[in-house]
Amino acid sequence: MERLEYHVRRHPIQGAAAIADPKLARAAFERALTFMRAGNPGMAEQLCRDALTEDPGEPNLSGLLGAALNRQGRGPEAEPLLRQALAAEPGYAKGHEELGRSLLQQRRTDEGIASLERALELDPKLQSAQLCLIGALGDAGRGEDAERRLQSFLRADPLREWFAKAAELHREGKLEEAEHIYRQILQRDPKNLEALRLLALIAMQCEHYGQAEQFLKRAVAIAPDYLAAWIDLSRAQLEKLDLEGARASIERAATLNPGSAQVQVHLGNVQARSGRHAEAIETFRHAAGISPSIPAPWIGLGNTLKTIGQQAEAIEAYRHAAALRPQNSEAWWSLSNLKTFRFEDAEIEAMQRVLAEEQLTDESRAQFSFALAKAVEDRGDYPRAFELYAQGNRLRRALEHYDPVQTEVINERIRAVFHAAFLERHAGSGHPDPAPIFIVGLPRSGSTLIEQILASHSQVDATHELPEAGRLVQRINRERSDRIAYPEAARDLAGEQWAALGRAYLDDTRKYRRGAPRFTDKMPNNFPSVGLLSLALPNARFVNARRHPLDTCLSCYRQLFARGQPFTYDLAELGEYYLEYEKMMAHWREALPGRVLDVQYEDVVADLEGQTRRLLEFCGLPFEDACLRYWETGRAIRTASSEQVRQPIYDSSVNFWRNYERELAPLADILRPVLPAFG
Repeated sequence: MERLEYHVRRHPIQGAAAIADPKLARAAFERALTFMRAGNPGMAEQLCRDALTEDPGEPNLSGLLGAALNRQGRGPEAEPLLRQALAAEPGYAKGHEELGRSLLQQRRTDEGIASLERALELDPKLQSAQLCLIGALGDAGRGEDAERRLQSFLRADPLREWFAKAAELHREGKLEEAEHIYRQILQRDPKNLEALRLLALIAMQCEHYGQAEQFLKRAVAIAPDYLAAWIDLSRAQLEKLDLEGARASIERAATLNPGSAQVQVHLGNVQARSGRHAEAIETFRHAAGISPSIPAPWIGLGNTLKTIGQQAEAIEAYRHAAALRPQNSEAWWSLSNLKTFRFEDAEIEAMQRVLAEEQLTDESRAQFSFALAKAVEDRGDYPRAFELYAQGNRLRRALEHYDPVQTEVINERIRAVFHAAFLERHAGSGHPDPAPIFIVGLPRSGSTLIEQILASHSQVDATHELPEAGRLVQRINRERSDRIAYPEAARDLAGEQWAALGRAYLDDTRKYRRGAPRFTDKMPNNFPSVGLLSLALPNARFVNARRHPLDTCLSCYRQLFARGQPFTYDLAELGEYYLEYEKMMAHWREALPGRVLDVQYEDVVADLEGQTRRLLEFCGLPFEDACLRYWETGRAIRTASSEQVRQPIYDSSVNFWRNYERELAPLADILRPVLPAFG
């Protein structure tokens, strides 16, 4: 918008195009521009139209009206107005940019790119046009051109040396050092868009999604047309499970370029995470129609179909993505992550070729390694499978930040605060609602199976893995001004404060429920928070999903998690983490007698009905036969076990670790203190 204002001041229209009183045109323009900057293009449109009734030929107002229509996703209406403005002022760079945006909205990609290029010929410093052009080139399948433009864009920055150094550190996984440089750039240039966006990306890598959101909101406030920032903002909000915010941000991106396949893919992701699976499927298919040659829409489609249990269709979508670009590691890994899927010989050979010959990023190489490991494991070649799992884990571990000593220290602090006497002193202080059933444990320990059994009960809503329990910690910390943080800050809570925490949790989780009196919160990593949750919600139930330690750790090691779980990519760290988990659960058993039910996966496999009755009785629920037919439950499942829990109980995963007994010997040594309890 600044360029529109600048144009009016520097290039007043002369001759036949001028109206009787140019001051009136300028005043109308300035008022409309104010509304545009405030994010109200509808009011800007009205003001421009009112002013244009006095002189339909005033090009500055026509151009601004065209921009206002663009912001509302009305590119076809904007085009003739922008061409009218450009006919009067052919050298108007911002006008060419807006025309490019209008054409992109109409999916006239080549014409849109040409207009953006013309805008930059006239004004190479037009940052918003640069960013729009980079995105358009990428959507057009011209990735190399987009990359060249991006690099040129960065080189033109006076801080390019700082950016180059930060980018190098970022690629090496030295996130703290890269972040420091980006923050220095911001100190010198508080409106540097790339620094803001890259800081947001680092924050998202560290799962600090609230912080990422703040950086990106600053970026779009400075540059309301910054398409990539709107997309990233929606991603951050989606990870926070702020579904409304994520939808609003991606819809704003769609008004900027509805013909962008990237925008449509993310819109589909938001719809899928919101439970609007039919809409998501339609959106992904629409995106595939926009850009038939890119894999992303097909992967999104496959993920959605997998979530709702349409495995055959999901396989077809993933295979289509792999056929479009065999180097796309996500497509192959997604196939392997179906668990019950088996690769064909030709597919294994294709993956081997790519893994051996292609220049891959470490992340892609890790995905191929895991996928190929699963393929050869299914054929019984366990030594080769372990080699590939180890390779994938080494690559992924180098990309993760995890400090096992910090984990141990935090857990010890939690136990020191939430000791038996403290828990007894505050027992009953929290909110009395018995609705929540917390399922804790470790990943890959049978927690999804337990959730599926409970979800089959008429009185239970299954809500998947929720972040709200962790947010209680953030709430406690926000209310302190003396820098004392959780867990020590919990020592000062009493009475109504515990009830307020419980009420906050129930309020925050209400949006995931469908009306049943009880609901599950299956977040295995909540096990250190059992004490906190028991005080905030004294009538909640806690179910600890347990599995043989070697099977649990091996299953984690064989799983490339979408995010989180950084302790799973090194066998020694996995073993130590398992010991920490056992130590923490032993503490809760002693400090909270009767509040935690241990459910052993192997026992469920051996006696489904007996263990189901035991589970339901503990939760205060009457027995229902449907719980024994849990695979018939038509619910969406997003976890790695989705396909496994859509079939009757089976025992092939029990003692699976024996296939890798030799390779797991060092892990067994670490787990020796707990192994005798499992036979």
